[in-house]
Formats: sequence, structure tokens, C-alpha cells
Amino acid sequence: MPHSRSRRRSRRRALRREAPSIVPVLADEAHFARMRRYDTFAFDDHGSYLRHLDGLLRGLRAGQVPARAVLFDSVDYALFCQERGLDADTGDSRVNYVAEVAAYGTSVAYAGQPLGRLLPQLRDAHACRLTWQSGTEVLARAGACGRCGADIGKAAFARAARALSAVLDAAGTGSHHLVASVAVPGSPLVSALDVRRSSQDALYAHESAALALTTALAAGFATGSHGGLVLRTEAESPLGTGGPAARDVVRGWRLDPAECWLSPLTAAEVFAAYCTDPVTRDPVAPEPGVDHAPGRELPHPGGALHC
Repeated sequence: MPHSRSRRRSRRRALRREAPSIVPVLADEAHFARMRRYDTFAFDDHGSYLRHLDGLLRGLRAGQVPARAVLFDSVDYALFCQERGLDADTGDSRVNYVAEVAAYGTSVAYAGQPLGRLLPQLRDAHACRLTWQSGTEVLARAGACGRCGADIGKAAFARAARALSAVLDAAGTGSHHLVASVAVPGSPLVSALDVRRSSQDALYAHESAALALTTALAAGFATGSHGGLVLRTEAESPLGTGGPAARDVVRGWRLDPAECWLSPLTAAEVFAAYCTDPVTRDPVAPEPGVDHAPGRELPHPGGALHC
């Protein structure tokens, strides 16, 4: 009998290792403060909450249980409960919300990274989700061409994907950080993407971030909106050269509504865009170790977005 019980426990542990855990995370104090309104929420201090969260994640990893974290947005949670007629002050409602958020694919795998790295990853994933949702709504409202019946949103997305591919081809090998900002009607869409291109021409990028940035560009093309794309390429100095330190290079493009494409900025325009506060429009001191270069010409795909 003892041997039989031990074998059953071993089998349960094996199943547990194959059943992933989804862990909700209140990354910001503002969202944490909103959750404190609910009597069934057990924590009073955000720092203490984060320490317990870190312990939970470490415990799951020590038990070889795969875990993914999702950002818990308290405002979105309240709307979720309101739309479904749920009592927000229950653990079951929170579980239902977390399951829905995880279904969007915006979770982040926990691989033992410290919270100082996990929290920004979660915020980025959440931002990708919001940009993708907003951009998708814009594309859906674009409708069909009045002459040929072509789906404008679909054509815009195909062109945006081609534009992003052209930018990355022009960027070449190395580590690149891209930021797109598009002034679509309503609220602007902003999206960021980190990409690495190896010397063997292999591309490494987070799929959801690439989708969000492509969707933002597509929304700009579909609506004829103004916007821009900035590419920063990290310096890669050969070790032991003894020469001057390598410098990052920043290039930029604007969304051209007439051409429905990306047009390169001059070096001066890149400098002005990169050294201006986006909110106050006040000048910002140039970052040391960064060169501002003109954007490269990108081969136009030809033709209009639709007839």
C-alpha cells in the first residue's frame, strides 16, 4: 500500500508539472490602490504584495511548475465585471478575468527573472494588447473601397507588414529598437519593438510586439494619418580594439499619407524628433553616445493602397 500511494503522488506531481499556472500581477501602485477597495482583496501594502508575489513565482519554479504572468488592470477588471454582471468583490470574478486576459496571449513566461525585469515585460505586453485592439478597430472601420470593393484594412495591413520588413532589411544585422507613433482619429497609437538580426540573417522579435507595431502602421495607412517611425541601432564595439567607443545610431521615417508609405527623415529632422519632449514640445538635451542619421530610402511597393 505505501508503494501504491507513493506512486499516485508521483503521478500527481508529474501532472502538476505539465499544468501551467497563470499568475496575475498588479504591477503599479495605482492599480493596487484601486483593488484595496474590495474587502476580499487580502493586501494593504504594495511592497509586501510584491514580496509575496515573488515568493509565489519562485515556489512554482522550484516545484518545476511552468508559470506565466499577466498584468492585472484594475480599471479593465471593473469594466469586465460590469459588462458580465459579476460581483467584482469576489475571488471567482478575479479568476474569470485573469483567464480572459491570458486568452489574449499577452502573458509573459516566468523563467526566474527578478520582478524588476518581469514588471516592465508585463507593461510592454499589456501596451501591445491595447495598441493591437485599438488598431484592429480602426482597420475594421475602414471598410471597403467604393470602386473595387477591396478590403482597405486588409490592404493596409499587408502594406504595413511590407514597410516594416523594408525597414528591418535596411537596418541590417545587430540589435534594433523601433518606436511607431501614429496620429489616428481618436487617440494616437504608440508601439515599440525590439529586434535582433543575426549575421546569418535570422530575425528574433516578440511576435505580439511585431503584430502591434504593424497594426499601428496599418491603421495610419488606412486612415491617411500622419505619424513616424524611429529606429535605434545599438552600438556593437569589437572587444579589445582600444579605439573610441561605438555609438548608437538613430534613423527615422514619416508616414506619408499621399504615398501611403514611409518617407525618410533627414538627420536634422531625426535630431529634432528625438530631442523634443513629446508632451511639452520642449527641447531635450541630446543623449550622449548617439548619432542622428537620415532614414534610408525604402523601395515603394507601387500603386495606391486601393483604387
